[in-house]
Amino acid sequence: MDGFSDDGFSDDGFSDDGFSDDGFSDDDFIELDGIEKVFEVRRRAGLLRRERREVRAVDGISFRVPRGEMVGYIGPNGAGKSTTIKMLTGILVPSGGRLRVAGIDPSRERTRLARRIGVVFGQRTTLWWDLPLRDSYALVRRMYRIPDDRYRRNLDRCVELLDLGDLLDVPVRQLSLGQRMRGDIAAALLHDPEVLYLDEPTIGLDVVSKAKVRGFLREVNAEHGTTVLLTTHDLTDIEQLCKRVMVIDHGRLVYDGGLDGLHAVGGSERTLVVDLERELPPIEVPGARTVRVEGPRQWLAFPAAASAAPLVAAVADGYPLVDLSVREPEIEDVIARMLFPGSEPEEGAARGAVRSVGPH
Repeated sequence: MDGFSDDGFSDDGFSDDGFSDDGFSDDDFIELDGIEKVFEVRRRAGLLRRERREVRAVDGISFRVPRGEMVGYIGPNGAGKSTTIKMLTGILVPSGGRLRVAGIDPSRERTRLARRIGVVFGQRTTLWWDLPLRDSYALVRRMYRIPDDRYRRNLDRCVELLDLGDLLDVPVRQLSLGQRMRGDIAAALLHDPEVLYLDEPTIGLDVVSKAKVRGFLREVNAEHGTTVLLTTHDLTDIEQLCKRVMVIDHGRLVYDGGLDGLHAVGGSERTLVVDLERELPPIEVPGARTVRVEGPRQWLAFPAAASAAPLVAAVADGYPLVDLSVREPEIEDVIARMLFPGSEPEEGAARGAVRSVGPH
């Protein structure tokens, strides 16, 4: 199975050749070896007694990311994704294992590392709430001591590609979630970081804004060789940005490989939603099965690893078509099918990100 080894996930190719004295490769930018994070939780066990228990948020994760690679890091809520990123940035100290970013131990040299990384947390802004974007960016310039010419060049580029021109003088608290996300991404890139950690970077964005952000990230990666670790619940982000995807579940790495391999493992499916001119019997086309019919609307399931183009063409050629769209499976459904082959998604699980592919 693509991306899997005998122990259930991809072998990262650990060997003695090309590794530094501490066991890390000179060719890899992000390196984790058996990283663990354990939290102690106290809860009431009676009127006067509290008991302690340990919660293992990250459980022995090992992986390497070469410089310049864009990698998806996905999993259900509570799987340990954000905890991993917080350890990579030095916010949290690992309970065990070894970790290096650009040869630096994040928890020991956090200030030194900060100049080389950029971070975007989708639910938490790094901008100043009561200041306009322009002033927030000026503070970022001073914090990182960015030379004036580089600052102006990077800011102008971010403003143009992320469509921030009309927002520069707006206080952050007045921005929508999508506008703030674009502002946060720009702030994270002003100092030319070598690695960018993105936690739900397209949350709250409309279709057009998502396309702009994805295009911007591709350009940054291509021009500067920026390493990107991306967590998201939108599979389209992964499809368009990453050739490699890692899946974490209950704190453990359970898959490391290509997205096609992930789909193939559990047989996950996408859904083609077809609106016809009138009510008709279930559509019959090769490579898909009709799973639902409501009046002139029909739902067809097909393998997520397969291209939708032949299916769209077959439906358009053979039926009186009004509109159609492709619905991506939820990440939780993909992971559930991978971990529990043969399982069926919950009702509505395929109603994730929608990509319009209406007829021309």
